[in-house]
Amino acid sequence: MKQLVMIFLFLLQGALLFAQQEKRYIKKGNELYQQQKYKEAEASYRKSFGKKSEQLEGNFNLGDALYKQKKFPEAVEKFTKIAEGAKGNKTVAAQAYHNLGNSFLENKKLEESIGAYKKSLMNNPKDDATRYNLAYAQEMLKKQQQQNKDNKNQNKDKNKDQQNKDKKDQDKNKDKKDQDKKDQDKKDQDRKDQDKKNGEKPQPDKLSKDDAERMLEALNNNEKQTQDKLKGKKFKGVKGRIAKDW
Repeated sequence: MKQLVMIFLFLLQGALLFAQQEKRYIKKGNELYQQQKYKEAEASYRKSFGKKSEQLEGNFNLGDALYKQKKFPEAVEKFTKIAEGAKGNKTVAAQAYHNLGNSFLENKKLEESIGAYKKSLMNNPKDDATRYNLAYAQEMLKKQQQQNKDNKNQNKDKNKDQQNKDKKDQDKNKDKKDQDKKDQDKKDQDRKDQDKKNGEKPQPDKLSKDDAERMLEALNNNEKQTQDKLKGKKFKGVKGRIAKDW
């Protein structure tokens, strides 16, 4: 029995010691947070709960420190877990959803931020800060949707203008090709007309075999007669002695 009492006292003493350490780390984290040393505050908050990952105050403040460091995805994860685990505690749930909405808003996730703010107001309808943030996020989403619509219409107009330009270019190229063809056809026709006007060169008539033989025989006879005439004439050279000059 004494042994059980001693074990109980030892466990109680350990729990009290851990609780004191937890408070010291949270207090230190809060001091660092106030000094805007968010990275150091994050480390101190993490030490505050050690293996007790469900420790509320340390986790909540850790989420704030992550948010201040612009670690928005990590802050979203932290506040989501706190909000979903805050069943029955509307104050904690409202604050967690409010901070979750801020984290989504900073991360440009407007629809998610609106959902988080609405959940925060369900837990605390009198929170003017959350109501203001909700209205702000809704206005931002409206502007974003309008901008997307304008961009879509603008891109549509650009595509239409480009299509019209492409069609005009195609028509222009087609007209040019048609004109080039007409010009070439005209040149070809003009050349044919000119050739016809000048007349074609007469082509030599084809000779029959008999005609060719007769022409050849006539040429031979003419050549023989010419040779005979040359034979009847003598070459008249100079007569006398060649005088030597020695």
